Amino acid sequence: MVLKMRHIPNILSSIRIAMVGVFVLFFVKGNYFAALGVYLLAIITDTLDGYLARRNNWTSDVGKVLDPLADKLMLIAALICFLLKGWIPLWLVIVVVGKELLMIIGGILLWKREVVVYADWFGKSATGFFNAGVIATMCKHFWPWIAYWNIVLLSIAMVLAVIALTHYARKNVFNKKVDKPASNV
Repeated sequence: MVLKMRHIPNILSSIRIAMVGVFVLFFVKGNYFAALGVYLLAIITDTLDGYLARRNNWTSDVGKVLDPLADKLMLIAALICFLLKGWIPLWLVIVVVGKELLMIIGGILLWKREVVVYADWFGKSATGFFNAGVIATMCKHFWPWIAYWNIVLLSIAMVLAVIALTHYARKNVFNKKVDKPASNV
């Protein structure tokens, strides 16, 4: 089997999905520094696969599903780990996990209808704030002076994510154009 360069973004997304388990393993074992390293590496590979896909026109429908799936799985895993440690409140996890599950289900249904949803400014901003919030939550363990900034960042991310969900739904689900019936003249 020959590896084609255009598959690199999908391979990186697949590696990120596998990194979710590595993150959880390190976190559960109390090796928070290693878990933070895995999360940071996931952010780097996410950035790299997006850059390579767009720069070289290596985008694919599979990649458009794998990439956000990897992001959502890592985020949900991190938030659940934080919740179990008592580092973040339950309401935040419920809202984010509920929203992410709606996005995953909606994405699957749209994909079956051969509608590919592209990330936009709202979604990318939410991802950036989620990443900052997760990093702040991990760093809070090492530097307590960061306390509560993680909740602020995660709350901003949550608001942006709900706006993104609403925007994606309006644009891709509810904004279907209906053909006008022919007039009988």
